[in-house]
Parts: sequence; structure tokens; C-alpha cells
Amino acid sequence: MKLKDDDKPYRPNDKSSRVVPMGIMFIVLCGFSFYLGGIFCSEKNSFVTEEVVKSVESPKKTVSTPIQVKSVSFSQCSADLQDYTPCTDPKRWNKYGRHRLTFMERHCPPAFDRKECLVPPPDGYKEPIRWPKSKNECWYRNVPYDWINKQKSNQHWLRKEGEKFYFPGGGTMFPNGVSAYVDLMQNLIPGMKDGTVRTAIDTGCGVASWGGDLLDRGILTISLAPRDNHEAQVQFALERGIPAILGIISTQRLPFPSNSFDMAHCSRCLIPWAEFGGIYLLEVNRILRPGGFWVLSGPPVNYENRWRGWNTTVEDQKSDYDKLTELLTSMCFKLYNKKDDIAVWQKSSDNNCYKKLDTPDNYPPKCDDGTEPDSGWYTPLRPCVVVPDPKKSKLSLKSIAKWPERLHVAPERVSDVRGGSDGAFKHDDSKWKSRVKHYKKLLPALGTNKIRNVMDMNTVYGGFAAALIEDPLWVMNVVSSYAPNTLPVVFDRGLVGTFQDWCEAFSTYPRTYDLLHVDGLFTTESHRCEMKHVLLEMDRILRPNGYAIIRESSYFVDAIATIAKGMKWGCHKESTEYDIETEKVLICQKKLWYSKQSS
Repeated sequence: MKLKDDDKPYRPNDKSSRVVPMGIMFIVLCGFSFYLGGIFCSEKNSFVTEEVVKSVESPKKTVSTPIQVKSVSFSQCSADLQDYTPCTDPKRWNKYGRHRLTFMERHCPPAFDRKECLVPPPDGYKEPIRWPKSKNECWYRNVPYDWINKQKSNQHWLRKEGEKFYFPGGGTMFPNGVSAYVDLMQNLIPGMKDGTVRTAIDTGCGVASWGGDLLDRGILTISLAPRDNHEAQVQFALERGIPAILGIISTQRLPFPSNSFDMAHCSRCLIPWAEFGGIYLLEVNRILRPGGFWVLSGPPVNYENRWRGWNTTVEDQKSDYDKLTELLTSMCFKLYNKKDDIAVWQKSSDNNCYKKLDTPDNYPPKCDDGTEPDSGWYTPLRPCVVVPDPKKSKLSLKSIAKWPERLHVAPERVSDVRGGSDGAFKHDDSKWKSRVKHYKKLLPALGTNKIRNVMDMNTVYGGFAAALIEDPLWVMNVVSSYAPNTLPVVFDRGLVGTFQDWCEAFSTYPRTYDLLHVDGLFTTESHRCEMKHVLLEMDRILRPNGYAIIRESSYFVDAIATIAKGMKWGCHKESTEYDIETEKVLICQKKLWYSKQSS
């Protein structure tokens, strides 16, 4: 190889020497590939054509041919699983940490450990007592636990007489009965009397006597307590016909959006509000509406007169009260009223107050813009203040319509939902009035005292619950954690609900709902959740002789009915109110049966 004057490599006659061999190679390769194509391409083209035809035809089959499921029969779970709560199972607590009671939070079993059996009722189970009588009594055999009766007998939470438990309305902080306690509270908060206060949450609810008393006063309360081995507080509440859910403020946010409740209550619930940087109280602040009330009775309120009965010192209780007051003030709460054992603070609805949170080194700080305020499903608690959106002028308690007017007023937050508008809200409201009217023809028990505890398993705006508002029932409105977040709209209407992923178990005991309503859940969630697991969970939480209204596309209805039959349900298929072929309604009833092991 020689170098030219410009020092670049140069190969003499390089181009001409390669032209002939390359040309020959090109001709040979083309001929060879043509020969191979003749052998294989005809079969390949046939395969591709067949797949294209299939892909074109499959949508037609999906619409016209319902999914087929082989008949199935589920075995009975063992008798010791009669109160099985999969995601809050005491048998699995030792797998999780004790710090801040983490073990009591939701910890669902892995897929391979999922039970595929029917949870039996207790031996001697009876159909629950009807509302409103149930508020004051229930069958002992339905919730066969004596622990509270024995440990709290002097406080009159409940008492056992013969085959029944009776609920006299006592409590740790209301020795004169819950009604006298709430009367005093109403004197401190006049808004509880005129429809200003509609939704409430009771943390550490006991047997939910407070929430039960408020129902008669037009205030709808979610009673919250953790699962434990003995007390079965939430089970008692739901057996009485009072809204309740298993839960605890620990390391995760509660399953509610921000600015939801008009009032929050703690009656000696033993939550250390001022500890861990006040993180529990910061969560109450998040879910409480601007202008809403936080009510505390018990330590350290009225410590001057009560400290001797709390096994502490007056100095310690004064210190706790001062810390609590300082924390609340830094979060823009003001002491609203106080008398005897009850203290009431009000969350500020003045956004100017929150500007001081921007001050460097201020505690607690304002949550940054990256913190989604409405995220409430497996979202860690953060030590910061969720500040109300200053653009939402109708979010505060003084601005939102009073009950019952607020039920049918399009909330301001409907515009936050994709595709949401006043018109969409009103259309949904009207649609559900028509649907519920039709449901009552298909299921005459709906609207009577045979149905008290109701769950709308995948609501949008709470229209189903709103259409039933005059009936003697209450509705837990559930919004899928994977669906558009419409739960703020539900709360703004004066209804209650929670987030849920239906690939997991719901936070309640077995046999706690009289009616489950489903609208297109299997259509929207079948790509994530196996159908039989959702139906088995429905069977777990449905009371014996309870009902399910399953509104689904025709594609799923027959398969659902087949699985339901294997769960000992009786179902019949009905037309919708518009009698269209692409959508049907299943009316199902769960049969009462007893475990073979207990018979």
C-alpha cells in the first residue's frame, strides 16, 4: 500500500477488482432467496392471512358470543375462618412490625395463599334483627364475643341478656349515655342542627354508638376501628346497621380523599395525637373539610379534673394539652368551643393562614406540589400540611350547600374529573333515579327494612345512593383505586365512601352487607382481577339471605351466574330498564347454610 501526497490510504485498482465478484454474489443471493421464498412464503402468507381474519372477526365474537365458564363448586372454609378478614388477619400479624401498630394495617395475602372457599357463618347464626330495632340489639350468636361485655361492663357499651346483646349507648366518655353526650356536643357546634354538618368520621369508634346516635340527627358517620382478636368493634357496628370500616391511622393514609369530612371525632380513642411529629393529626387535617370540626373528649381535655383517673400526673397531662394546642395552632386550627370533657377545634377556611407555612424551618411544613392530596390507597403518611386548593371557593363548610340540598347540587370538584361537568352530574343523577325505580320492581325487598347495609362497589358520583336516600338504608360508595377519582364528589354530596382495589379483600368482616350493587365492574376490571376471586369476596362480605344486583354486559352475565351458582347463590337474569340486549341485570340471593363441621 502506497500513500498519496495527502497521506490517505490508497489501493490501486481497488474498485475495478471487486465489481465482478460482487455482481456475481448479488445474483446468486437473489436467486437463492427467491428459491427459499417459493418454498416458505406460501405457508407464511397463509398463516398471516388467517391471523388477520381472526383479528378482524374477534371483536364481533366478543360482542355477540358471551364468555363461557365451566360449572364450578366451591368448598367450605374451615369453621375457624368464620370471621376471616384476609387483609387484616391477626394470624399474620407477627410477620409485620410493631412500630406505630403497623401490623394492624392492611397486609393482603399473596396470590398463592388466597382462600378459594366459602366462609361459613357461626354456629347458630340467625338472620339479623331489622332496622331500626337493630341499632339497640343484635343476636349473640351472630357476633359471639363476650370480651367487651366483660371488660367494659361498668361503662355500658353493651350487655348480654339471653340470646341477645343490647346496646344501652354507654361509653368511656359518656357515662350518661350517648344521647346526652351528643346533646352537649350540639350545643357546642350549632352547625350540627341545621344541616351544615353532614359527614363525620369517628376514629376508635368502640361499638359505634356515637355514629348510631348521629344517624337520627341527619349526620352520616363512618366509624373506624382496627381489627383485633377480641373486641370485634366494627363487626358489632355493622351488625347494628351503622356504617363502619376496618382501619387505623398508622403509617398509611386513610382510604379517603382530602377535604371530605365535615367533622372528625375521637372519644378517648387513645391515639397519641401529638407524638411522631403530629403525623396522625396531620392526616385528620387532610381528610377534614376547611371550616370542619375536630372533636376530642378524653385525655388530655379537662385534665385538671380528670388526671387522677388516667393513672398519670397533672403536670404530664398539662404538657400533653399544651403540645396538642401548639400543634393545632401551627396547622391553622382554632379552639372553637370547650365545655367539660369536650373540646372542639375548627380547621381554618382562610387560605391566608397557610401562607405562614412557607416560612423556612416552620413545622409542620406545607406539603410540596408533588404530593397528591386525594391519594388515599397505600399512600404513606407524610409529616406535612395538605393545604386546601385556594381556587376551590365552594369547598369550605360555610360555602357548600347544607344538607339535604347539597345531595343534588353539582359539586365544584366535579370539574376535576375527566369528562366531568354540571351536565354530566345531572345526567347521572337522573339516570340513577330511573334505574333504581326499575331495580325495585325486580327486587321488592329494596326499600324495605330487609335491606339496611348497602355497598355500591364501583360508583361514579354516588347516584345509586342518592336515589335511595329516602329508604331505611345507608350506602358505602366504593371508587376503584384504578378508576377516575370521583370520591371527592361523593363526599361533597353529603354521602360517604372509600377507595378499594377489588383484586384485594375489602376492609370489613364477613356477613356485614345486605345488598351489593355492581355496575360494569367485571367489564372494567376483568383484565386485572380474576372473576371468581371478586365473586368470592362478595360472598364473604354478603350476609346470608342477602342480595346482589349485578349489572353487566351480556358478555359476562352468564359466566357470573355460573360461578354464583357454585357459591350457593340463586340468580335470575333480567332486562335493564331500557331492555337492550348488550346489557343485563342479575338479581342474586345468597343462601343461608351452616358449616358441616359445626352441625
